[in-house]
Formats: sequence, structure tokens, C-alpha cells
Amino acid sequence: MKKLPKKDKASSQFWEIISRLILKNRIPILIFLIAITSFWITQFKYMKFTFTEANLLPDSHIENILYNDFLEFFGDEGNLIVLGVKDTSIFNTKQLKKWNKLNLKIESYEEIDMVLSISNLKTLKKNTNSEKFELTPLINNYNKKDFSFNKDELFENLPFYENLIYNKKSNAIRSAIFMKSEIVNTGARKDFIFKILIPLIKDFEKQTGINVRCSGMPYIRSLNAQNIIDEMSLFVMAALTITSLIFFLFFRSIKTTIISMFVVLIGVLWSLGTLGLFEYEITVLTAIIPPLIIVIGVPNCIYLINKYQQEISKHGDKIKALKRVIVKIGNATFMTNLTTASGFATFILTNSKLLKEFGIIASINILGIFIISLLIIPILFSYMPPPKKKHLKHLENKNLNNLIFWIENKIKYKKKYIYLISLITLFIGVIGVYQIKISGNILEDLPKNKEFYNDILFFNDQFNGVLPMEIFINTKKRNGAINLSTINKIEKLEQFLNDIPELSPLISISNLYKFSKQAYYNGNPNYYKLPSRQENIFISKYLKNSSNNSNILNNYIDESKQYLRLTTYMKEMSTERMEEIEAKLNSKLLQLFPKEKYDFKITGKAILFLKGTKFLIKNLILSLSLAILLIALFMSYLFRSFKMILISLLPNLLPLIVTAAIMGFIGITLKPSTILVFSIAFGISVDNTIHFLAKYRQELIENNWNTKKSVYKALREIGSSMLYTSVVLFFGFSVFMISDFGGTKALGGLVSITLFFAMLSNLLILPTLIISLENPSIKKNYG
Repeated sequence: MKKLPKKDKASSQFWEIISRLILKNRIPILIFLIAITSFWITQFKYMKFTFTEANLLPDSHIENILYNDFLEFFGDEGNLIVLGVKDTSIFNTKQLKKWNKLNLKIESYEEIDMVLSISNLKTLKKNTNSEKFELTPLINNYNKKDFSFNKDELFENLPFYENLIYNKKSNAIRSAIFMKSEIVNTGARKDFIFKILIPLIKDFEKQTGINVRCSGMPYIRSLNAQNIIDEMSLFVMAALTITSLIFFLFFRSIKTTIISMFVVLIGVLWSLGTLGLFEYEITVLTAIIPPLIIVIGVPNCIYLINKYQQEISKHGDKIKALKRVIVKIGNATFMTNLTTASGFATFILTNSKLLKEFGIIASINILGIFIISLLIIPILFSYMPPPKKKHLKHLENKNLNNLIFWIENKIKYKKKYIYLISLITLFIGVIGVYQIKISGNILEDLPKNKEFYNDILFFNDQFNGVLPMEIFINTKKRNGAINLSTINKIEKLEQFLNDIPELSPLISISNLYKFSKQAYYNGNPNYYKLPSRQENIFISKYLKNSSNNSNILNNYIDESKQYLRLTTYMKEMSTERMEEIEAKLNSKLLQLFPKEKYDFKITGKAILFLKGTKFLIKNLILSLSLAILLIALFMSYLFRSFKMILISLLPNLLPLIVTAAIMGFIGITLKPSTILVFSIAFGISVDNTIHFLAKYRQELIENNWNTKKSVYKALREIGSSMLYTSVVLFFGFSVFMISDFGGTKALGGLVSITLFFAMLSNLLILPTLIISLENPSIKKNYG
């Protein structure tokens, strides 16, 4: 027997101790696994579901601080639900009564602050005797038989409500439903939308035959969150189905397949339990962890079971085979799971709550699935009879052996071609990388085939979008927000925004001043404009006397009238266009509201998402660099050679460049979901590298440090497992392509592509590099 280096001897002795502990304490270990799994199941009740958009920025980030300052003054800006109709029959007396009834019914629920619709629109009337404005209903007899509605009175005489309640050009109307701020980010919002609002809308549509469009951030959030929950179950079932099918096709054993699926199902239970224990929300990212555990767990089972069957075919001793599985594969599998977990753990350092939670849960459970597979597979197989010859036939699969032989021949005789193709691929890849674009659009990943996405397009077309963009202004003096000079500046800003087709008309305190002037001139719509200084003297008096009777636009100035809020709504647009608009808007604001007299900030969820995306992309470089560094450290543990570290990293970096190039060439943007591709794929693809190098190291010792002989023997023994696991990973990640979410779909496809190229790279480039670059006096690096 060859003498092992000290490090290898110590490692072998450690895993021999582990193998004895596992095989001698099978019943206690199984009881422990049952107990811990039962504990995780009890944590399911603490799982939370997300009620807001992902906050990609850390709490300490200046953009978050400014946004929270805005919320303190004016509450959550994402509390608006809109109902829209574009059907001329809505103005028929019978249909309009039902529309009004629907709106009044919605407003009657305690979750709703107010509803602004045709049924309760008010117009300002001048009371000369009291020198004040009075709010009078536009419709005050809609329940009476003689009910009538003059559309022209609304469309022609009340410009205050244009683009807010009606679109004069298309005859579309909408209702604005304001949810109470205290429940808009809670489960009560979801219950109201699914149990009350949607049934009411469907009932109205059934009665009238009119199609009602519904949107707004609370509505989009709720349906989006439900989609995430539905997809998590779908992914788990799809991942189980496809991995079990592939597993069975490889091993041709129902019992072996059932054991493997049992292992990964326990891993799924643990992952859900940890989500509950940490009380993390199920987001579009954490929802992919359970199926991810299945996809990562099955390769563990393949390596362990394949090695067990190889040992059985050699000597037929079941216990000896199981011991060797733990000793020889245990260390390599531990290293592969550790590197994969480390790749996910790098997200913890991004300062993004969303990615941090994803990184914590994923890394914990990847190590968890290693423990589960290392314990359960040897224990269960120890109680089963040795596999029959028919179950070992796959070890002599001619097609597979021919493929391994073909790969070996290419490494032996076609090294130049391998290097040439690799260099050409690298060159094309670098070109593609420079084509990648960034996307910070909060709506981009929404399911395009869902009705609520079509509703977003409707409001984009008819009312210039549903995404709020807020401008928060500090006038630096009390009553500065109602100063006529400030109002005039707002009017100039509104005129500027009117030339930007992607933005809706501004909603601000200036609208009230224009409405007041119209009322002062007895409702003449020609006077819907800002008052002059002389007119403002009289109008301000009327407004002051009216303050107790009206709360119009109270949400747009604070009590001290020092701070004001300007709101516009955005259509869906590209990130480049959004950044262009933001830059132009900032420039105009600086011109109108100079820093020495005002402070201003453009904010809102859509803007935060854009900033957060850029923040994550900067952190991507950090997380990927850390992943590479950690894996380099693991390689340095296996091989005390800087050259070997480079050899092991290069085959895994090339697939990442290829994937980035594909993204660039076919137009897949960098966004929060696709950013994950690189760290995930790198952490997983390096697993095959570690398994190959671990086997190569064993063969070096057995073959008196003969590099070529060791490479070919390692390839013959470990090649089949590398192919099996790569196929499972490819198809396993492909299940995410059935997602309705664009980002999840792209994530699945891109990781699958990366792992496919990583398989080719590890089977062809890695062995070629070892043979070309390894030092003949290699032994000194392994002592």
C-alpha cells in the first residue's frame, strides 16, 4: 500500500472515524434525523409572505433614509388601487348606477381610506356671502329614478379630474381607491384584494358585461406574491419529477430512486423550516430555495450511490463498500457542498436584505443536504441487500464508456484544438460581455401572460402608468409650500413634465389653486389656471375660510406647510430612459428650486428599485470575487500549488464569460434576478472540479505521482458521475424556465447553460491543463 502524505493520512483517519460512527449508530442517527425534521416542520407556521417590493438597498443607504423621511411626512405612496373602464356603455344610466354602487361598496370597507370616483366627485362652488368655497357633489341623485349624468360636465368643465378620473380623448374612466397606510403592507391587504375586491369586480362584470381593469401597487404586489407562492409548489413538484426520472434512467432502480427523493424531500422540509425559524419572508428569491435544494441534493446522491455500486462491483462486500463511500466520497462531497454554500454565502456581504436572507438560508441548507445525504444513504443501504447485477449494468454502459473514451482521446491527441476553441470562445465571450445592459425596471420581471400585466398596459396607455414617482420638497420655511412663488415654480415643473410622454400630469397643491380660481370665476373651465398675485389675495381668503370644510390634497403638504409632495406616475420604460428622465428632472428641479432656498429629492419605490439594482451590480463583483477567493483557498487546501489553483479556476471562469456573452448577445439584462446567475453557477460548477481533483489526487498517490496516468484513471472513474450530475443539474435548473417571472425564467436558463459549458470545461479543459502544466516533481506539492 502506498504511503499517504500526512495531510491525506489525517483526512483519511478522520473520515474513517466518521464512517464507523455512522454505521455503528444507525438507529440513534435515524431517531435524531426524525426529531430534527419534526422540529423544522413545527417552524412552518412562522413562515412569512412578502407584502412589499424587494428593498435592494441597505437600511443605512442615503436613498433609503430619504425615502423613509418622505414616508414620515406623507405615508406610504404605494396605497393606490385603480379601477379602469373603457366602454361607452358605462355612461348609460343603468350601467353607471351599478358602477357607482360598486365604488360605494368598496369605500364602505374599513380597509379603505377613501375612493375617488364618478359617484362621489365634488366640484368647488363659490359662496359669496360666506366668502368661502364649498364642495358640492357632481352627482347627488344617482339612486333616484330621474338619475341622469352629463358626461360633458365632467369632461369639459372639470379639468381638475382630467387624467386622474377620466381620459377625455378615449372616454376611459377610472376610480382611485386609497387603502389605509397602516394595512397596505400587511396580510390584511391581501385578504381585502382576494376576498373582497376581486369578487366584487367579477360580480360587476357578470352583471354588466363590462371589462374592468384593476391595477396599482397594492394590487400588483398581492397578485405577484400569490404567483410566487404558487410557483414555489410548482417548482418543487417539477424538480422532483424531472430529477427522479433522470435518476431512474441512470440507475434503473426504483428503490435507489425513492431513497434519493426521500433524501432531497427531507432537505426541502429543512429549508422551509429554516425560513420559518428565521421568520424570513418568502420572496421571488427565497421561493427558489426548496427546488434548489432538490437540484443540488441529487448530485450528492449520485456520487455516493455511484461509488457504492462501483465498490460492490469490485468486491461485493456491502459494509466495506459503505465505509469506502464515506471515506473516499465523503471528503470530496463535503468540499463540493462547502464551496457551493460559500458561493451562496457571499450574498450575505452585499448589504442587501433580500440577498442576505437568500444567502443565509441557501448556504445553511446546502450544508444541511450534505449532512442528510451522508447519513441517510449509507444507513438505508446498510439495511438493504446489495444491488443486483442488473442495477450495476449502468457502470458498464457502452455509450457512456465510449463517450469517456472519446474525451480521453481528445485530451491525448487534440490538445491544440481544445486550447484553440477555448481561446476563440473566450474572445467571442469578451465581446458579448460588453453588450450587456442593466435593467432597474420594477415591472420587468412581472408575468407577461397574466391578466394583471395587461391591466398595467391599459393604465400605461390611458392614464400614463401606475408606478408612482415622488418629488419631496422642503421649502425651508413655514407656509413656504403655499407661497405663490412656490406654486408658480410647481406649475413650471408641470409644464416641463407634460413634454415627457412616459409621465402622467403632476398631482400637487397647484392643482387646488387652479381649481380654486376656476371656482372663483363661477366654474368657468377657461380659468383653470394659477391665480395672479392680485387674484391670489382674494382666493387665499376663500381658501382659508374653506379649510374646515375640505381636505383636498391634504396629502400633498404637511401641517406646517413647509414640506410638499409632487406625484407623477410612470409608464413602464427602459432603465436608460428612466435614468435620462431622472437626470433631466433633477436638472430642472435644481433650476426651479435652488439649493440655497430649497431641498428636494426624487424618490418612490420605482426609483429605489433602480438605485438598488445598480447597488447590487456593484456588489456582484465583490460577491463573485469572494466566491473565487474562497474556492481558491479550498483548492490550496487540496493542492499546495499556486499553479493547481489556477488550473482549477480557469475551467470554471470560462463558462461564466460564455453565459455573460449570451446575455449580451440575446438581450438578457442584468437585474436582481439574473445577477445571481454567476455566483450560483460558479459555486455549483466547481463541484465537478473538486470531485475530479480529489480523485486525481488519490490516483497520484496510487500511481507513484504519474500525472498522465492519474488523470486518465480519474477521468474513467469519476467521469460518469460528472456526466450524471451535470445532466441532473442542467435539467434540474431548467425547471425554473416554466416560471411566469422573467427573471426566474432567465435564471434557470442561464444557470443551466453555464453548468452545461462547465461540464464540457471540466471534462476537457481541466484534464488538458493538468497534463500540460503540472510539474513532474509534483510530489512536493502534496506532502
